[in-house]
Amino acid sequence: MPAVALPSAASAPCYRRCTSAVLLAFAMGLSGGCSLVPTWHQPDPPVAAAFSIGPASAAKGGAWWEEFHSAELNRLVQQGLSGNFNLAAARSRIDEARATAQINGALQYPALSLGGNFQRENNYGVTPKRSVFAEATYEVDFWGKQRAASDSAEALANASALDAQTLRITLGATIADTYFQVLSLEERLRLAKSIADDAQQVLDLVQVQAQLGRVSELEVQQQRNATQTFQAAMPPLRQLRDQALYQLAVLVGQPPQGFHLEDAGLGDLRMPAPSAGLPIGLLRQRPDIQAAEARLRSANFDVGVARASFLPDLSIDLLGGIDTLAGGQVWSAIGTLTQPVFNGGQLKGQLHFDQAHVQELTASYRESVIEALQDVETQLSASRELGEAARLNQQAVESARNSARLAQVRYRAGSTDFQTLLIVERTQYQAEDSLLQVQLLHLQAAVGLFRALGGDFDARALASNAAVAPNPPLPAATSEKATQ
Repeated sequence: MPAVALPSAASAPCYRRCTSAVLLAFAMGLSGGCSLVPTWHQPDPPVAAAFSIGPASAAKGGAWWEEFHSAELNRLVQQGLSGNFNLAAARSRIDEARATAQINGALQYPALSLGGNFQRENNYGVTPKRSVFAEATYEVDFWGKQRAASDSAEALANASALDAQTLRITLGATIADTYFQVLSLEERLRLAKSIADDAQQVLDLVQVQAQLGRVSELEVQQQRNATQTFQAAMPPLRQLRDQALYQLAVLVGQPPQGFHLEDAGLGDLRMPAPSAGLPIGLLRQRPDIQAAEARLRSANFDVGVARASFLPDLSIDLLGGIDTLAGGQVWSAIGTLTQPVFNGGQLKGQLHFDQAHVQELTASYRESVIEALQDVETQLSASRELGEAARLNQQAVESARNSARLAQVRYRAGSTDFQTLLIVERTQYQAEDSLLQVQLLHLQAAVGLFRALGGDFDARALASNAAVAPNPPLPAATSEKATQ
């Protein structure tokens, strides 16, 4: 196939003028021309100076799950972050959003294409016709319309990446919560079995005493009922344990069949004490807040696109090549100027929609900030109150154990009645079971606080940035004033 030839000497000056016009238009488009995007101001977030509970020391980011000092938890979280299928889908959505941004950004540049044609007919002759041509098409982005559309898509791509980070934080917290739930249920099962075994021993003793005529059949049946009640508590606990274990398997990307944990308990864990830092730090630590801001930025660029749609569009089409039938080199240059005149209010409606969308997302951004503050305050309160509850429940358990031990001794000696023994047995079981449930809630409150503070954010990277300070509120995007 013949190569693309340059124009002849006679047509070269005109061709150069046309090429210069295209290059000039291209340079104008790259320079951005005029921008009709409203000036960006970060909305003034409703942030308090400090949290109502806890010290104001800087929040610690990084692998927060390591603060519990559980090698198995560390392994499960890492396995989930690499193998969870929902998180993998979120990563693919990031790639989709970036590809969309690439598609929108391509409209800022000329479209170049090469083509050729070969034709041979026998009705009037056998002279073959050959042509080879190159074509360049470019829409001059004088009003910044294509640039604004590209920036809008890029902001949405950033929001998708931040959404994936939010999912990553939530996944890690859910894995930890579920892991602690499995351990707690294992502890409660061991407790129920231990209490049931003790009750069975007491039942054996009561039956012996009934045979000796020291107690009545009523006492035997009462103790049998207590023993059966303790035994009946185990199947529901096993069902809940299995359900949590299967959920944990799915979270880490594993089939539930054959999935199991090491034989460990809540007593092997260390209770961390997360520092909340300052409320303003949440703006940099929480990806959901940053995602809300990214979507607001995208909507702000959309207003610029809608404004530019009212103004003329200029496009240039340049073609050059060889045509054997025409006698050699051919070229053409076409400039098209299009100005919207009437479209039934479509452009105005789109502009009003985008302006209202900015106001909507401004409110959503501020809502996400105060919800994040509420989340942290709630988890701080839960950590404090559940820690106190765990301390008091531990004291109650020690008292119940002492009461049960003394009651059994006195009952064997015949100095107390059977009803007292029955009551202290149930009290001990309830106290120990309540302690295990409170310990679980306390651990989950610590996980919730780590999550509310932004998860495993990079504290060193945040410290190297300038401090975030509140900015003036975002102005109404209904103004038609353009930034030149």
